[in-house]
Amino acid sequence: MNDNTLSRRVPLTLLGLYLVVFIFLAIEPYDRSVWWAENIPVIIVVATIAWLSRFHTFSNTSYILMSVFIILHTIGGHYTFERVPFDWVSDVFGFERNHYDRVAHFSVGFYAYAIAEVLLVKRLVRSRWIVSLFPVFAIATVAGMYEIIEWQYAMSADPEAGIAVLGSQGDVWDAQKDILADTLGAISVMLLFFSQHKVQLQTLHH
Repeated sequence: MNDNTLSRRVPLTLLGLYLVVFIFLAIEPYDRSVWWAENIPVIIVVATIAWLSRFHTFSNTSYILMSVFIILHTIGGHYTFERVPFDWVSDVFGFERNHYDRVAHFSVGFYAYAIAEVLLVKRLVRSRWIVSLFPVFAIATVAGMYEIIEWQYAMSADPEAGIAVLGSQGDVWDAQKDILADTLGAISVMLLFFSQHKVQLQTLHH
């Protein structure tokens, strides 16, 4: 098997995994309106990745990292995030709330890796500072915008469904903590990105 075949097989395998998870978890979700609200953004993300892949073949690392959010969010849409069977983590660490949504938000930050990869491979920037900071800022910006969308949905939808989508679990600082989780996820994968692309990054200016 050559490298090109392997490179094509990884994203196709991940797409197949998503479709299986999507179909399985589309069966009798906790709340169908919440299921739609949570899955529509994921479907848009998957479609966007498929479309972008026509113009840029992401690395297998990027595809794997991007798939983490997709799978976690699809699971959250089935149960609603606060009801995902995640009690064992709460029990181990003594948490008073279900932190599955925080883990899912952290995985949103993983998209910073793909953003940095495009900037570097396509030579869209010539500065290491921009390669390192722009993906993190982009994730933080998208995270803030998504929290606003969730808030608007919660205000306009059925109260119970709106609260389920918002997923605050009574925490008045939930939105800010979600944005922080997204941003920390982005910072973590940027450290990975820099460790894996030292040679290419050395060709850029400071």
